[in-house]
Amino acid sequence: MSEKIIALRRIRTLFNLAREMIHSRPDLSQRYVDIARRIAMRVRIHLPREYRLLICRHCKGFIMPGVNCRVRVQPRREPHVVITCLNCGGFMRIPLRRRGSK
Repeated sequence: MSEKIIALRRIRTLFNLAREMIHSRPDLSQRYVDIARRIAMRVRIHLPREYRLLICRHCKGFIMPGVNCRVRVQPRREPHVVITCLNCGGFMRIPLRRRGSK
């Protein structure tokens, strides 16, 4: 089996464990996400998009909507979603429309 496939399986497992532990042990869930990021860097793969959105771009912390981050939809200018990390106060903007399409 390819090491990249094994790494993706381990990353998926670690993120599932982090989701389960976020309410009872947030420090442990953060550790799981740190390990998953290191695995991805080690085998030189990108984290899948659904997992990338669960990591704060500023403090690299594990964020879950409703637990330690706030999610808002902004219709002004280009419609976008704003995810605010409640640990560091950093925010991420995610456009709702693809570039170049109207």
